[in-house]
Formats: sequence, structure tokens, C-alpha cells
Amino acid sequence: MRGDRVSPLLQVRDLKIGFDLPEGHLLAVDGASFQIGHGATVALVGESGSGKTVVSQAIMGLLPKPAHILGGQIFLADPAGPGIRIDIARLPPGGREMRQIRGGQISIIFQEPMTSLSPLHTIGDQIGEALSLHRDVDGAQARELTRDMLRMVGFPDPEKALTTYPFELSGGLRQRAMISMALICRPALLVADEPTTALDVTIQAQILKLIKDLQSELGMAVLMITHDLGVVANMAEEVVVMYRGRVMESGSVEDIFRNPEHPYLKALMTAVPRFNMGTEERLVPLRDIEYETGHLLAPRADAAAMPEALKDKPILEVSGLSKSFADRRSGWLSGKPSSVLVLDDVSFAIRPGECLGLVGESGCGKTTLSKVVMRALSADAGSVTYTDEEGETDVLALNGDDLTEFRQKVQFVFQDPFSSLNPRMTVFDLISEPLLIHNIGDDAWRREMVSELMRLVGLDIRHLRRYPHSFSGGQRQRIGIARALALKPKLLICDEPVSALDVSIQAQVLNLLKDLKQELNLTYMFITHNLAVVDYIADRIAVMCAGRLVELATRDELFANPVHPYTKALLAAVPDPDLDNPLDFNAVMGGRRSVPSEWPAPFTVDDEHHPHLIDIGDEHMVRADERALSLKLAS
Repeated sequence: MRGDRVSPLLQVRDLKIGFDLPEGHLLAVDGASFQIGHGATVALVGESGSGKTVVSQAIMGLLPKPAHILGGQIFLADPAGPGIRIDIARLPPGGREMRQIRGGQISIIFQEPMTSLSPLHTIGDQIGEALSLHRDVDGAQARELTRDMLRMVGFPDPEKALTTYPFELSGGLRQRAMISMALICRPALLVADEPTTALDVTIQAQILKLIKDLQSELGMAVLMITHDLGVVANMAEEVVVMYRGRVMESGSVEDIFRNPEHPYLKALMTAVPRFNMGTEERLVPLRDIEYETGHLLAPRADAAAMPEALKDKPILEVSGLSKSFADRRSGWLSGKPSSVLVLDDVSFAIRPGECLGLVGESGCGKTTLSKVVMRALSADAGSVTYTDEEGETDVLALNGDDLTEFRQKVQFVFQDPFSSLNPRMTVFDLISEPLLIHNIGDDAWRREMVSELMRLVGLDIRHLRRYPHSFSGGQRQRIGIARALALKPKLLICDEPVSALDVSIQAQVLNLLKDLKQELNLTYMFITHNLAVVDYIADRIAVMCAGRLVELATRDELFANPVHPYTKALLAAVPDPDLDNPLDFNAVMGGRRSVPSEWPAPFTVDDEHHPHLIDIGDEHMVRADERALSLKLAS
């Protein structure tokens, strides 16, 4: 038993934290107070900039240099004896006592494991180092304890994982490695800072179940920092809602979800995409965007009437597309050159003015498919046909000026805006660059167009001379959207455009994309792993797994009548911000749902079974053996 279990394990009382910045003093946390009981789970909720992460950094003694604790206390129950409390806020961050607490009694899982793990050291060495800092163990004991912890967090081969480097692991396994490092010393409190934000829904469900199971087994408390209210509803016992450094509302998860009182909390809940939203129902962002679309609504210089023969044609038609990559692990020394099949017989069509949602977990081939459509990658087989008023275009055969002209009509919104925006260019230069490349308009027209695009995505035109690093993640994403719209494209490929955004900014961006689709007659291929988002924005949804389309249907049909086992697994893994619809962790974990050879008949894909997409009515397509599926549906 750890100390006195009647008093709270951690108590934050009237905490104030300020930052000394070049532009002045910033009060990041203003009188925050809450507590965490022994073995309890408390969720800290709010937008980016609300102070959640700063509070966690103060608890860990990891505040950045410009930050200072201006007042308040952070009391930790000392496991050495009942009634003894340590004020973490008064300890020197680099002192011996704080170093013993950090990792020994309180551990943290960071949001992005790839940047938190050393690329130069193996997983075994990094977890073993955390153990040796807090426990008196020799090398053999450290290796054995590390292997046991890796087994506990669900590594398929713990022995092999000891000598594996982070870049060799998937996102889900890297997060498991981070959890192993955090728990190797069996802390009393685990701080989980957005632990599942960048993960697929199936991997997210596995990580959440893992944290729940380990919490029960180790008897530890959890501080879950997140903006995902679905995760909160399924994990937390108590909820603390923060806004601009202050606690707006706190209480049990039942009180927070069933009887929210503060206007900010109510607004936060209406900004979250939910299943079963009405056709005309809109997300309500905390702050709406007001814009004008003068230049964008003006007809393109090359606008022409659609010929009668092409009116019923899809704007994009993909047929039998296949793509493989050479396997780097095989080479001339091994004598066994091989390749990895990334796209396998992918076929679909997108109608003009339609939004096709493309969903699936990481590694299923979604981004590769989008890059082939954009001609950033070549294809091994198949065809991509783009059709507009100028006629049909064989995209895979384009070269030179023809390819440049095609890319004016089809633009891309990238998942990570920071790495896709040149850090040495101002926002004005970034948004106007496509206009310069394609020689559109004079200087005055471009300035007007860029200003219009800035207002369109809800950004201040006074910030046009700023560089990307001075914007938040949500603002950078909106800069990426503005840049993609500059050429007045007809087809916009959005690759996870809202996956890293707060719910309020996400609502703004989704509403903006919906409005622009109507006003500018845009067509979208919307790639995401968030099914609630795709339910809100898409007209039809294509489900992808292991390089294959496994199901394709209208939004309503897919959610009401999923047929493929992988689609059902995806839907079962989505955490719903509804206490009456909890996540069934056992159902999510059952079976290897993303392994085609493990799918039951008639969906099995292996050396002997090669099912194709078949129409089961009302444009509902499923990859299966046609005869066996007919018998299954009939029964």
C-alpha cells in the first residue's frame, strides 16, 4: 500500500505559471486547482493553449526555461509514510529529490513517441536506462525486467524488441515502448499527455485498454490529458476542464457529460463530430470564421461548358491500381530480392461535387494511393482517369507541361502542415507561390487573392509577413488549405487534414471545407482514420485495409449496414463521447481484424482466395467471394 490512501495522491492547489517571452509576460496557468486520488483516473480537458500540458510539465518538474511557477502548491503523497506530503513546486527541477520522483513515483507518456525516443539507442537500452536510474539492479536483472514489461504491454516478440530501434516499429508499438519506459519502475501516478492523438482507432482502442489493464494491475493513478471527449467518456472517473489557464468546471464524468454547466464546456461538446448527426446539422465551433469569396467565386479563365457526352462521367476514375515497393530488408547479399505490395487492384470513382471518404489504419495504402493520383508516385498497373470540360485525361501518361497543368486542377492538403510548409518563406510567399509558378494574375491581383484566402480560412491578414513557426498547428493547417485553394482546383485531396487539431479548430476546418464544397463546387477525396469526421463530411465512404478496398457505400448505408469484418472492427473501435454507448474493449481486441488471411469466409484473402469487389445492391460494394457471400447474406 502506498502511503495514506484516504488523502489524495496528488493535489494541485491555486497553481500559477508564467512565461517570460520576448514580447512580454504570459500567464499560462492562472490559479488551477484539482486533485487525483490513489488509483483514480482524472482527465484534463481543453483546447491547445489552455494550459493542460504546462500543468503536466510542472507536475513532472519539466517546465521549459522561460516558464516559472509564480504561486501555488503541487502536493504529492510520500510513499515513505502516511500523512507526509512533498511540495513538488518547491523542489529544484534538477535536484536529486525531483529526479527520484520523476520516473520513480510519477511517469509520463508523451504525445509523439518518435520524437521522445532516442533514434540512436535500442528499445531495450532506453527502457533499461530508466530502470537503472531508479532501481539497484544489474545488467541481467534489468534485461529480464525490461523483457517482462515489454511482454506486459503486448509486444509480440519481447526478446526481439530489446534489440530493435524506434524507427523499426509502427506508431502503436512505439507508443507501447513509451508506456513500458514509463511503467518499468511501477510509479504511483502516470501522466498520459495525448497518448492516442495520432493513432488509428483500432490501435487507440488497444492502447486505452492496455492503460486500463495496467492501471488495475499496478494500482496506479492516471492523469489523462486529452481533447478527445470520446476518450474521456471511456477512461475517466473525474474530469477537469481548462480554458486559458483556468479551471472552468470539474466533477465526476457523470456530472460533466450529463449535466454540463459552464458555457465553454457546453460549446466544447457541440464542436465534437458525433455519429447519427442529422443531414442538416452542423458542428458548432467555439469561434466561427467570417469570410468573403470574391476572387474564388469568379469563373476560371479556362472555364467552359461541359460537353453532353461527358456530363455523366466521374471527375476521377481509378481502375485496377496496383503498386509495390522494393523490400529494403532484402538485397543482393541475401540473394532473395522481394517487394511489398502496397496497393492491390484498387478501383473506385468520384463524381463531380462529391466527397469520397477514404478510411483505414496507418500502412493500409491511403496516402500511397493519393500520391499515385497526384502523380507523385508511378503505378505498376491500372489506370487513373480525370475528366472535366476539357475532356478525359490519362493521368498516368502525363508528362512535362501537361502534368503541370493537371496539378493546377488537383491540389493536396497535407497531414503535417509544419513539414509541408517551407520554414524560410513567409505566409504571403507560401500562399502566392502556386500563383507565381502557374503565372496567374499580376502582383496586385495576387495580393488581393492571398488576402482573401487568409480571411477565408479565418486568419489575420496582418500576419502575412510571419513565418510558419509563429503559428499554432491549427493555424498552419489552415495556411495549407489556403495554399491548396489558391489555384481554384476542382479536386482537393485532403490527407488527414484535421487529425492533429483540437475539436474546436477541427470543427472550424470541417465546416469551412463543407461550405467551400458547396460554394466553389469542389470535389474531395478525404483521407482519415476518424470515422466520426468522415461521417460528418463524406457522401460516400471507401474502407481500405492492407492495400485493398474492402467496402464502399454511401455514408448512411455503411454505418447502418456494415458487411465486411474489418469495417465492423473499425466501427467498434471508435470511442463515442456518450456515456450510454461505452467502448467494448473486449470486442475490439478480439481477433486479428487487419490481417486479410484471418478474415472469415467469404472475405478471406490469401494465396488460395482472391475475392473481388462485388455490388450487393444500392452501390454497396464489398470485397468477397460472390457465391459464398450470396449464401451468407441469404441466411
